[in-house]
Amino acid sequence: MKVVVCGAGITGLALANKLARDGVEVVVLERAPAPREQGYMIDFFGPGFDAAEEMGLLRRIRELAYRVDEASLLDERGRRRAAVRYTAFARAMRDRLCGIMRPDLERALREQLPPGVELRFGAAVTGVEDLGQRVRVTAGDHVVEADVAVGTDGIHSAVRRLVFGDDEQFLRYLGFHTAAFVLADPEIAAAVGDRFCLTDSIGRQMGFYGLRDGRVAAFAVHRTEDRRLPADPRAALRDEYRSLGWLVPRALRQCPPAEAVYYDEVAQIDMPRWSRGRVVLAGDACYAVSLLAGQGASLGVAGAYVLGEQLARAASPEEAFAEYERLLRPVIAEKQEVARRSARWFLPSGRAQQVIRRVVLRLARLPLMDRYVASVLAGKPTTLVTDLRRVSAGAAR
Repeated sequence: MKVVVCGAGITGLALANKLARDGVEVVVLERAPAPREQGYMIDFFGPGFDAAEEMGLLRRIRELAYRVDEASLLDERGRRRAAVRYTAFARAMRDRLCGIMRPDLERALREQLPPGVELRFGAAVTGVEDLGQRVRVTAGDHVVEADVAVGTDGIHSAVRRLVFGDDEQFLRYLGFHTAAFVLADPEIAAAVGDRFCLTDSIGRQMGFYGLRDGRVAAFAVHRTEDRRLPADPRAALRDEYRSLGWLVPRALRQCPPAEAVYYDEVAQIDMPRWSRGRVVLAGDACYAVSLLAGQGASLGVAGAYVLGEQLARAASPEEAFAEYERLLRPVIAEKQEVARRSARWFLPSGRAQQVIRRVVLRLARLPLMDRYVASVLAGKPTTLVTDLRRVSAGAAR
């Protein structure tokens, strides 16, 4: 079997790893000219953690992960208003949790691609043609024919648009814009230390993580009814967040040019079907849960694992796609619901919500409450990957 994977982000690289290890010929097309450096710190846990472990990818992910002591809310003068120990959430996840920069997670997956995987950068998909028993994908000068095409090209998927139609019918905007960038500032790095620091603010907030090379990762999110993305993300950030105190003005002055800033709307993708003919979608392209759920990367890796398993065992691609969707869709629906419920506390819209958020974080420091708060934020645990592993082991015997 030959599979063309459209998108070399987390989901696409995880899928390429899984398929190649199962003896599938894989070509990966990525529109960016080189690996992306923009991105933010993510908590990697849940089914994706299990899938990475099963595929033998977890060791390198842990090597690139960061130790985070606590998540802190700080006022305009840098005074701590509430905090929660990161270890409390790690315990609630049975220590199956690590904090890692999104570009580093992609790096870990890319480094471990089997030698036979063909990875082509600068290949933006412009055409997808289902030929019945084959599918043809055009990406600039690249034309690839394969048995299956998988769109793993993110929330603004070109494959989804070409095969399934206009984005608007699938996109659910959640009322936020988000951004991330990296800067080099010893003073900010010293103030942040090993914490994840968030401004204790209303309507907009900025957060900071210290990186191991002395740089600082900045993360921003604000409420807005206007979905349109700005032409100049750096100018938009400086205008939107200039009222915040503490380290924010210093960080905004050092915000890099627009091409080095990650900026996007916060949205979910909800589709009635994830496949059509010989084309299937995975990750944010068909089930984006949004950063409010905190599990987008995990679900991308888990979805790649499930899809790869089904392609390896099903009698036909169509049968594999149907089973992949049957297994994964209930998990996605629950995580998307958690994200929509979380929107209120994630970024307070008023003083009352701000106070409630502080109280919740303080309660999370108490015995037993840490597990409860973690379960509220993460949603229901799932044994999807471990169940599939057991089924595969039984079939092998």
